[in-house]
Amino acid sequence: MRVSNPLLVVIIAMFALVAAGCGDDSSTGSETGSVANERPTIVVTTNILGDVVENLVGDGFDVVTIMPVGADPHDFQASAQQVAQIGEADVLIVNGAGFEEGLLDVIEASEADGVPVFEAISAVETIEFGEGGHDHADEGHADEDHADEDHDGHDHEGADPHFFTDPARMALAADAIADFLVANVDGIDAEALSSSAAAYVDELEALDSEVDEMLAAIDADDRVLLTDHEVFGYFADRFVFEVVGTVIPSGSTTDGTSAQALAELAELIEEEGVPAIFADTSSSDELVQTLASEVGDVAVVELYSESLGADDSDGGTYLDMVRTNARRIVDAVAG
Repeated sequence: MRVSNPLLVVIIAMFALVAAGCGDDSSTGSETGSVANERPTIVVTTNILGDVVENLVGDGFDVVTIMPVGADPHDFQASAQQVAQIGEADVLIVNGAGFEEGLLDVIEASEADGVPVFEAISAVETIEFGEGGHDHADEGHADEDHADEDHDGHDHEGADPHFFTDPARMALAADAIADFLVANVDGIDAEALSSSAAAYVDELEALDSEVDEMLAAIDADDRVLLTDHEVFGYFADRFVFEVVGTVIPSGSTTDGTSAQALAELAELIEEEGVPAIFADTSSSDELVQTLASEVGDVAVVELYSESLGADDSDGGTYLDMVRTNARRIVDAVAG
């Protein structure tokens, strides 16, 4: 069509330029989104492992952490959106050993659909529930085996999933996660990942040495822990502590205890002179407070055992979490 009106020609030309510009913006946005989506997505179940993985992989991946800060992994339930994220992951990193009790069906379904799944605990030497720590009976404590006394009649068999309370084991797990990613994610920069992972593993190993030095302030006879549930077995195994009892005689916060068991623990605290009961920041401390009030002269000290703290807290990262726990244990237990 021939247009004779000069003003109309100008208007049409301007409209064409605007349309072309919009087309360019759309193309650029799509292209940018495509580039962003080219980064593989790692979905991680717990926020503790999420922080470790983020530090491990650097900028080469999108890391999605399912459990928010403060979540109790033993009773956490995923939303529909989170279930979809797990199912669409390029790889899925989980704690393993049944730790994510409410996600087991989702994890199994995703693996069956072809999502590569890595259990971090598979990289470390595991312990059974009740095996963590060292018996101090020959070092001035009572001869009776309090672990057996406290836990008789309770089913808490199998591998203890709380390996992350030991930074040395976490270093091994982090190294294995990096190897798993190199082997299972196509097109990644393996050299960059290996470099980033090596640097972070070095930090974890340095953390292990730092904690060991901090805990040197505690005499061998004083290296006893009483916790809200069976969570610090690996910590005790690594740093030569004895877990003399747990308020909930299980590895899960969803279990309970009895009045008789609490009475026995109160007697144990008085006999052993236990100075503190260690409670988990991410679960209710009602039973711990009940026990403490029964005894009277015992402190309740919170530790970050199954969730990180808020970003602005002293447990906002895995490194900070472990340091803070060690410091609080020293402050509570050192004679």
